[in-house]
Amino acid sequence: MKVFIKNKMLSLGEGSDVLNENQQPVFRVKGKVFSFTRKKEMYDMEGKLLYIIQNRFWNFFAHKAYIKNAEGQRLATIKKSKFSFNFNYKLEDCENEMSIEGKFFSRESRIMKNGQHAATILREFSLVNDAFSLEAEEQDIPFFTALVIGLDNIKDERDNDNRR
Repeated sequence: MKVFIKNKMLSLGEGSDVLNENQQPVFRVKGKVFSFTRKKEMYDMEGKLLYIIQNRFWNFFAHKAYIKNAEGQRLATIKKSKFSFNFNYKLEDCENEMSIEGKFFSRESRIMKNGQHAATILREFSLVNDAFSLEAEEQDIPFFTALVIGLDNIKDERDNDNRR
């Protein structure tokens, strides 16, 4: 299955549209206008909260994002691998061994699950907002979508830090 994750433009929050290949909505992602942790909530199309994605409050040296279930229990911590010039992140607190691997100058990354390639993330070219495509098994799409949103949160936080 393939989905497209596009940050909304000109919205009163920092949400995202998640669409399938037929451009039909799959998930709703809602964000807050003012959120120190870039908190976002991901809902299915029936309005059920699936995941809460947010950055760590204090990100001095190691930027992290958390994926939590609807009850607020941490399911994963996304953390940039140390001493890596590539786009490599690892996931902690997960029930499976997971990582995200990619090349620094490439727009393509892979989600690895228990040592096996489980998904492909492509960064879509866009001048005005972040956009991604995600291809994975249908049962993995919800969690992997939350993972892509968490990665984008970390990137946005790092970009914001670099502007200061």
